[in-house]
Amino acid sequence: MQFVPRWVLLSSGCAPVLLIAGWTGAAHAEGSSYDPVTQTISVLGSYGAAGFWVMTTAFLALGVCHLLTAWGLRAAATPGRVALGGGGLAALVLVALPAPSSGGSLRHGAVVVVGFTLLAVWPVLAVNGGQAAPWALRLVPSIAVTTLMAAGGVWFLIEMGRHGDAGVAERVVTSLQSLWPFVVAASCLRHARQRA
Repeated sequence: MQFVPRWVLLSSGCAPVLLIAGWTGAAHAEGSSYDPVTQTISVLGSYGAAGFWVMTTAFLALGVCHLLTAWGLRAAATPGRVALGGGGLAALVLVALPAPSSGGSLRHGAVVVVGFTLLAVWPVLAVNGGQAAPWALRLVPSIAVTTLMAAGGVWFLIEMGRHGDAGVAERVVTSLQSLWPFVVAASCLRHARQRA
């Protein structure tokens, strides 16, 4: 099992904090016209939104955090690291392709779907070893979290289709997706200490 540098714990731990701070700050800038229960995070980062730069900065920081984590998390299998890095790239592409101020965007939506998918499957693709592996890189927890993220993605799509609580569904899924790399990094560091 390869060593995981402490900075990976920092980069992975910053991702959920920066994402949540971003959507909170951008929603504050939008004021009462924004409904976080029914409206998506993309609305906050759309052209002309009052919180555009706050949410854009959060997407940029999230993407960089995921890329750094994918690069340094060498205890994870390569396909998982590639998928996590791809999720980070998707966040960066969202910066270049923000949602329009009204209506939908096929390009923006496609990037969101790719990002959600890559971040949902990376735990299973990152599995590396059997019972000797760190807890978060074992098959059973990885399947469980991937299943949970996939179910959250389906919930989000259902809420979008029925014009329901899409904002809540998206925040739950993106919070889990941004937190899991930190769980994996912490698990790897703990495992390395126990073996030392």
